[in-house]
Order: sequence, then C-alpha cells, then structure tokens
Amino acid sequence: MKKINVLEPKQPVLTPRKRVAAYARVSMETERLKHSLSAQISYYSALIQKNPEWIYAGVYADDAISGTGTEKRGEFNRLISDCDARRIDIVLVKSISRFARNTVDLLNTTRELKDLGIDCFFEKENMHSISPDGELLITLLAMYAEEEARSASENQKWRIQKRFEKGEPWVGRMLGYRLSDGKLEIIPEEAEVVKKIFSDYLSGRSIQSISKELTRSGLPAPHSDVWNRSTVAGILKNEKYTGNMVLQKTYTPDFRSKKKIENKGQVRMYEVSNSHEPI
Repeated sequence: MKKINVLEPKQPVLTPRKRVAAYARVSMETERLKHSLSAQISYYSALIQKNPEWIYAGVYADDAISGTGTEKRGEFNRLISDCDARRIDIVLVKSISRFARNTVDLLNTTRELKDLGIDCFFEKENMHSISPDGELLITLLAMYAEEEARSASENQKWRIQKRFEKGEPWVGRMLGYRLSDGKLEIIPEEAEVVKKIFSDYLSGRSIQSISKELTRSGLPAPHSDVWNRSTVAGILKNEKYTGNMVLQKTYTPDFRSKKKIENKGQVRMYEVSNSHEPI
C-alpha cells in the first residue's frame, strides 16, 4: 500500500537588509570643494536609499580636513563609534585615499571593522575590505596613497622654500595687509585699527583693556568673532608691521600630522629688511 507524505512548501528565508552608511571627505576649504562634498552626500544618500536590500544608516562627511590623520576628523570618529555600537553593516567610501592616507591607521580601522563583521567598500578600487584578499590589496594601495601624500607635501614645502628664498611671504592675509604679487600691501581701513592698537599700548593701556574696547566697538577680529588677549598680543609682536619680515618661524616636520612647530633653529629662517611699507 502506497504511503504519501505531503511536503508543505517552505517559507522563503528572508535575508535581513543591511544597514549601510557612507563616508565622504574633501581636503581643502574652497567653494568648489564644498560643492563636491555636498554632491558626495547627495550621491550616497540616493544610492543607499534606492537599494531595496539596504537600510539607510546615514552619510558621515568631514569638510576640509586632511586625510593623513584621524584625530581631527569628527565625522570619521563618529562613524567608527556607530560601527562599534553595531549600528552599521556596510560602509561605502569613494576611495582608499578618502578614508585615510596613513597605512597603519587604515589597516587598524579596517581590521577593527572586519572583526565586527563590517565591510568597507571602496568604489574607485572596486574592493571589499572583508574579502579574503582585501587586506593585502588595501595595504598595497594605502602605501601608494601615503606616498602620494608625502610627495605632495614635499612639493608644497619646496614651493614655500623658494618663496622664502626670494624674500616673499607664503601667507599674507593678516590684519592691515593683503598679499599681492608676492608683496604685502596695506589695507587702509584695517591699518587704522593696527595703528590704534600700537598707540594705545604705547600710551600705557593693557592688552586686556585694548581687547575689551575693540570687542565693544564691534570691529571684526581676525579669524574670530571677538577680540581676545592673544589676538592683540600677536599683533603687537608681529614684526611685519614694522616693514620687516622673519620667514619660516614655524615648520611642519611630519606630513601625516601636519602639525606646525615653532622654529628654534631646526631649519633655516629668513630675515627680510624693508620688504614692504610699514604700518
């Protein structure tokens, strides 16, 4: 006698949707690059949200920050923190150089994410960090990207050095002056503020008193919303207001950190007399 077993259809196994985030970065603060960052954010937001297998987990974007270190990249660090909290499954990045140009940092980060089961996909290289050969390829490509960063830094140093050898400042924007064709030119209305600072100080007023009065006057402070003691002290100590210059007062020994260090004789300095009109 036949025995028939009825096999009911199995319910399809649904693959959980992946929580996908993206990391974007530009390295210099210009309107063009600000637009580039905005375009990257829009691109990744649309790319993730139109994929039915993905859940949008956000776009993390750092503006005008170097890729050679991670300490100052707030959004990058927030991304890693959210990965540690298991809020993300996949991270999309335009390229390895956008993620980091420091090979050690890159490997440490991708290994940390891999241990958490999180994949980084680098679009330009068409490569997944979680793949079997991902780490080897990442190492080779990151070393190349880091060498590019080192070379760019050396080229920049060479250009700055050549300017210094000609007695030309590299950065000329300061209160009272603008840089034009390698020379400092006076901005008359700002020069009056500088003259007042020196006049008040020579008449016996304290730096603190001068900074408070300038703040009350509503005059815009250089690089800040308010005048403070260090701003006024910096103006009083700046030899450029006498028509002379000391060039290369700071230098950057490490292209990765880009940290400026006071030059106390470690590298050449250049004293330039009567280089421009004094205020």
